[in-house]
Amino acid sequence: METLKGKHAVVTGASRGIGLAIARGLLEQGARVTLMARSAEALDAAARGLGGGVAWQTVDVTDPASVEQAFKLAGAVDILVNNAGQAVSSPFLRTDAATWQRMLDVNLSGAYHCIQAALPGMLDAGWGRIVNLASTAGLTGYRYVAAYCAAKHGLVGLTRALALELAAKGVTVNAVCPGYTDTDIVQDAVANIVRKTGRSEEQARAELASANPQGRLVQPDEVAHAVTMLCLPAASAMNGQAIAVAGGEVM
Repeated sequence: METLKGKHAVVTGASRGIGLAIARGLLEQGARVTLMARSAEALDAAARGLGGGVAWQTVDVTDPASVEQAFKLAGAVDILVNNAGQAVSSPFLRTDAATWQRMLDVNLSGAYHCIQAALPGMLDAGWGRIVNLASTAGLTGYRYVAAYCAAKHGLVGLTRALALELAAKGVTVNAVCPGYTDTDIVQDAVANIVRKTGRSEEQARAELASANPQGRLVQPDEVAHAVTMLCLPAASAMNGQAIAVAGGEVM
């Protein structure tokens, strides 16, 4: 059953990894999907990989003008998935102001800009779904990623505040918080561990996977399943939640 038929979904950071898996899950439920990311080449390849007929728009979520233009071209949005994100690792005293600001701009303000663009149409329609891709770093602390943790904690806070504000208006707002997931961001973390510690790639991946009680990395499709569930009409009572997809790492 195509439970999202007639709904238009926008997914940011959708050219690869978790975002692409989310787009696929929403398409399988019958939604019309617009992919958004920075690279036109990557978006075009992703859209073709999804079978054609999938729209895409380039966007820099840190730039309000870019967001406004992209959403204007996309049209009215029923479902917004804020997946665009970046992670940079460094000890706190080596985290300069530019890095700190970049983590806030991409991981927190980017969601703010996209919600500002999409929400008016949802309110006019009396129905909407907003899902913010946070992280277990938004629920607990991690060493050497203070800026990323701060931004993701902020995103969870934004989710909860907006969920209360919109609770009686037909729009739900939730966060999905993956643990270490088998994506390019984790591959970058593996490379960083290898470079700084001299461990093998296999050892570095095992170290990250050890945070999950299941002893493995989460798969993008598993995160996409949680996101898709929150977008369904039947999920109308799910509001203001921060759902960990992490094998029991955070309870």
